[in-house]
This record gives sequence, C-alpha cells and structure tokens, in this order.
Amino acid sequence: MADLKNYSIVTASYWGFTITDGALRMLVLLHFHALGYAPLDLAFLFLLYEAMGILTNFFGGWIGARFGLRSTLFSGLFIQIAALGILAALPEGLTVGLSVIYVMAAQALSGIAKDLTKMSSKSAVKLVVPGEGHALLFKWVSLLTGSKNALKGFGFFAGGFLLQTIGFAGALLSMAAGLFVILGVAVIYLKSDIGRAKGKISRKDLFSKSRDINYLSAARIFLFASRDVWFVVGVPVFLSSVVGWNFNEVGRFMAAWIIGYGVVQALVPKLLRRTRSSQNAARAAKIWGMALAAATALLAFGLTGTGSQLISNVLPGFDEAYWLIWGLIIFGIIFAVNSALHSFLIVAYSDSDKVSLNVGFYYMANAAGRLMGTLLSGLIYQYYGLVACLLVSSGMVVLAVLFTSPLAGNKGKKFVPGQ
Repeated sequence: MADLKNYSIVTASYWGFTITDGALRMLVLLHFHALGYAPLDLAFLFLLYEAMGILTNFFGGWIGARFGLRSTLFSGLFIQIAALGILAALPEGLTVGLSVIYVMAAQALSGIAKDLTKMSSKSAVKLVVPGEGHALLFKWVSLLTGSKNALKGFGFFAGGFLLQTIGFAGALLSMAAGLFVILGVAVIYLKSDIGRAKGKISRKDLFSKSRDINYLSAARIFLFASRDVWFVVGVPVFLSSVVGWNFNEVGRFMAAWIIGYGVVQALVPKLLRRTRSSQNAARAAKIWGMALAAATALLAFGLTGTGSQLISNVLPGFDEAYWLIWGLIIFGIIFAVNSALHSFLIVAYSDSDKVSLNVGFYYMANAAGRLMGTLLSGLIYQYYGLVACLLVSSGMVVLAVLFTSPLAGNKGKKFVPGQ
C-alpha cells in the first residue's frame, strides 16, 4: 500500500510537470517563429533540450538506483522551475545568435528536468506490479504513457492560449508558480525512498544491458526520430506559414493530436487483448511498425504534385491541408500503438531491483532519437520542405522495425524479469 501511495504522488507530480513541458515547447516555438526565426534556428532552440536528455537518462538511471526515485523527482521539478524563470528573464534587444544561445541554455535545464521526472514515474510503476503480472503491467504502463501525452497535449493548448493572452514572460512565470506548489506537496507527502537498488551499483551496470534491451533501445532511437523529424518544426511552421493558421489554431491542433495520441496509448491493452507477454508484444511492434512506415509514405505522396492531383480527382475539395490533418491523425493512432508496445517491453524486460538503470538507458536512446529528429526537422524543412520530412520519417520507421525484428524472432523464449 505504501508503494502505491508513493507511486501516486510521483505520477501526479509528473502529470503536473508534463503540462508545463508541453506548454513550454509551444511557447518557445510560436514566440520565436513570430519574431521571424528561420526553421533551422527554431530547431536549434530545442537541440540542447534533447541532448541533455541523453546524458540525464544515462546518469539519472544510476542516480535513481543509487539514491532512490525521490531524489530524481525533486531535482527534476526544481530544475524546471529554474529553467522557466531563466527564460522569463530573457533580455530584450539581443541579436538572433545570442538569443538562440540563451534559450538553448535554458532549454538544456528543462531537458534535464523532463527526463529526471519521467524516469522517476516510469520506473516507479514496476515497483507496484507483481513480478509475473504482465497483463496488469501492460495496462498500467499504457495508462501512464497515454495520460502523460494527453496532458502534454493540454499543455500545447495552454501554451498557445497563454502566449496569446498574457504573453511570453507572463506564461512562463505562471507555470513556474504552479510547479512550485507541486514540488511543495511532493516534499511534504513523499517521505520514503523508492527505487533504490538493494545491491551495490557498479560502473559496468551503466553499460551492461541484455540483448533485448539493446535492440529495443536502438529501435526506440529511430521510432521517435521518425515522429520529431516532422513534429518539432515542420508541421507547426507549415500550418502557420503555408496554411495560414494563427497561434491558437496551431496550438489547438497540436494539442488535439497529442491528446488523441495519448488516449489511444491508454487504450492499447484493450485494443490488443491478446498481447499479454513480451514475446507477443515484440511481434505486434513489428507488424504495427510496418503499418506506420506505409502510412507515412502514403501521407508524403499525397502532398506531392502528382499525389495532390490524384486525390483532388478522387475527392473533390479535399486539399493538402485536409490530407495532412487526416494523415497525421492516422499516423498518431498507429504511432501510439507502437510507442505503447515499446514502453511495455522495456519495463517488462527490466529487473525490479534495477529498473531505473534500464529505463534510464532506454530513454537515453529515446532522447537520442528526439535529438536527431529535432535537428533534421529544421534542416530538412528549411531546404526541402514537409514532404521530405515525411519521407525521411517513413525510412526511420523501417529502421525501427528492423531493430525490433530480433525480439519477435525469439519464439521459444519464455520471458523472465531481469534477463
């Protein structure tokens, strides 16, 4: 019961943090786009955010196993408050170059904060589920991941709304105040340390992972790069500059997309009722991955001149904006299933005693994929456009499927936690 209470506190804190994380991304993107920053400049604003996630997950897993998840949670919340305050104090009159450097530094702190809190919550779920309860574990991991993304989507909406109503600095300071309250509540009620390894943690534990975890982490790199290569810069800038949407409209669509994506993630255990083991989940990840690659390639084709003409002949009045929106909805549904399967697998493959080490390693790969996708999103969109972003995305999904294939091939293997 104590573990369940602690898990609830950790998760509630993570939910509150997630809203500010989503709002911050939309605030930075829309604010600096309105100031005239080029797509590649916008991508650079997020580079250190993603890069610090790699280091944070790598060492954060060790810190969580060594000192417990309480320390990583509190640190993450405090660092995010500091990052919001630093961004709110952005001096006026800076050149574009100096502004980019300043924002990148603040975003680096935010990246550290995000992955410390995420690792705390994702690791804590393993501690409240029985060792052989794979069906329950799949359900809880999917609910946690889905609710996180739904709240991040709400944060996207909040970011666009706050920017439109109280401005950049006002929005940042209001979010910092909300997080300060959440941190205070967590400090008061989260007393016991959870997630601390019983045995000694050596340096080799940072690198020594099972074959399954290594393949799954490699797949995660390309899976999330495939999303961020169009998601971070390409689609929001396209909707704003080409389709002509305002801040609120872009924020609402991105929010709705993330919320829908989160809802689907939470429902995956019900959609895939037969996926109750790591072996079945790995096989399902391969199938859904191939479906995602095909859907992304089709979406890209529909935005080309030939594809657009073909669609207009078949569906009169269905322009590229409609095709993009509906295509991204389909992408989001299939991607959500893939992401939920991967999230279940990493927790299922991990030993309860050192779960934060494996989760940290896995989300280090996740951060590496996001970093790659973020950089390519600005670079490819600026020089080649949105269609190229989507084609690269499809190719990355294919690579993710290839790295997932060895997991699906272990037909005779019985899963044992910690292997």
